[in-house]
Amino acid sequence: MKRRNFVQTGIGLTAAVLAAPLLGGSPRIPAAEKNRFFKISLAQWSLHRQLRSGALKVLDFPIKAKKSFSIDAVEYVNQFFPDKARDRKFLADMKIRAKDHGVNSLLIMVDAEGDLGNPDKNERQQAVENHFQWVEAAKFLGCHSIRVNASGQGTSEEVSRASTQGLRSLAEFAQDFDINILVENHGSYSSNGLWLSQLLREVDMPNCGSLPDFGNFGDYDRYLGVQQLMPFARGISAKSFSFDKEGNEVNTDFARMLRIIRSAGYQGYIGIEYEGSGDEEWGIRTTQQLLRSLSQQQESSLARPVS
Repeated sequence: MKRRNFVQTGIGLTAAVLAAPLLGGSPRIPAAEKNRFFKISLAQWSLHRQLRSGALKVLDFPIKAKKSFSIDAVEYVNQFFPDKARDRKFLADMKIRAKDHGVNSLLIMVDAEGDLGNPDKNERQQAVENHFQWVEAAKFLGCHSIRVNASGQGTSEEVSRASTQGLRSLAEFAQDFDINILVENHGSYSSNGLWLSQLLREVDMPNCGSLPDFGNFGDYDRYLGVQQLMPFARGISAKSFSFDKEGNEVNTDFARMLRIIRSAGYQGYIGIEYEGSGDEEWGIRTTQQLLRSLSQQQESSLARPVS
C-alpha cells in the first residue's frame, strides 16, 4: 500500500523553501556540540504546559528551541497537533519556521492512534493504518523517524506476538518513505527492557528500532533497560524531573547513563525531555547544562594519559 500522494501533492509552491536532508543525510551539527559524542535536541513535551496554555504556539516551538536554548534539533509530539497530520499548510509553516531558524526536525512522537500490539487482528490493523499519516507527515517535515508505542491488552506473550506483527507491518509501510519506526519504553510490558529488546529482535526490520528513555521503566532497572535497548537505538530521551543543589538529576544518574550510551558506540542525538513540576525553561536549561558538563568530564577523563 503506497501513500505518496500526500508527500508529492502540493509541494511545488514551496519546494525551494522546504528542501531538507533525507534520512541518512548529515544534519548540521552545532559548533558547541562538535566535541561531544552526542548532540542535544529538545523534545516538545518539555514545554507541554506552555503549549497547552497557549503561552507558546505549536508552530513557534522550533523557534523557541533555537532562540531560548540555542538548540537546533527538535522532536515533535503529535498530541499538540493531533488533527494536522495531513494539513499541508500547517506542516509547511512548521517546516519553513524550522528551516528559517536552522533547526533540524528529527522525529514525531505519536500517541493515541490505537494499540499496535492489539491481539485483535482487525483492531491492530486499524491502529497500524492510523499511524500511516504520521509517517507521511514525518517525511514531509524531513524527520528520520516516528516514535510509537508497543501497547496492547493481554498476556506479555500475546502482546509481544501482536506487536511483532503490528510493528513489522508499519515498518514495511514506512520503508517506502525512508522513515524509521522507533519504540519507546513507555509503560506496561514495554517498560521491561528485556521484553522490548526481544520484541525488536523478533520484528527484525532494518528501520524498526528503539528510543530508550531514562525514565518510564517503573520497577525495572533503568540502567539495565537502557543498556538492553542501546543496540537498537536511533534516538534517546534524557528524562528529567528534579535536581539537587549541584545540578544533578535526583532520579537518574546521568553520568552512568552517558557511560552506557557511549560504550554502545552511540553518536546521535540525546533529547532533553523535562517533566518536572517546576519552571519548564529552567528545567530544560538545567538538563542541558548537566549533559554538557558530564560530556566534558567524560571527554577529559578519556583524554588523560595513562600513567
